[in-house]
Amino acid sequence: MHNDHLTPQAIANPKAHYGDAKASTRHFITQRVTGLVNVLFLGLLLFVVVRLAGQDRTDMVAVIGNPVIGVPLAVLIAIAAIHMRNGMRDVLEDYLAGAMYRLVMLLNTLFCLIVALAGAGAVLKIVFWG
Repeated sequence: MHNDHLTPQAIANPKAHYGDAKASTRHFITQRVTGLVNVLFLGLLLFVVVRLAGQDRTDMVAVIGNPVIGVPLAVLIAIAAIHMRNGMRDVLEDYLAGAMYRLVMLLNTLFCLIVALAGAGAVLKIVFWG
């Protein structure tokens, strides 16, 4: 978490230790892994977009309703939301501190959770219930 008492001298000192090393490493790895998964799933997303270009709702439901397409698409939406949350956290850490940081991170987390649940839930509804 944040330490509001850091001075520029403490930050510039290479022997100073501040922050949570384990959490920072976890955040770094999570951001890289979710980014890699997003790149790998990009082919699926492009396929779906090209396949559905100019199609009506019936064709869309038929393509997304196929579990081979729909389930990975729902996973992609969830992973993209995790990646979005982590990216916004990095930005918020740079510009906010204290209670304001905690409030905005809560709102960021809630927004990303709503996006993930709504998006993945909509796709999974099509897959399992048409």
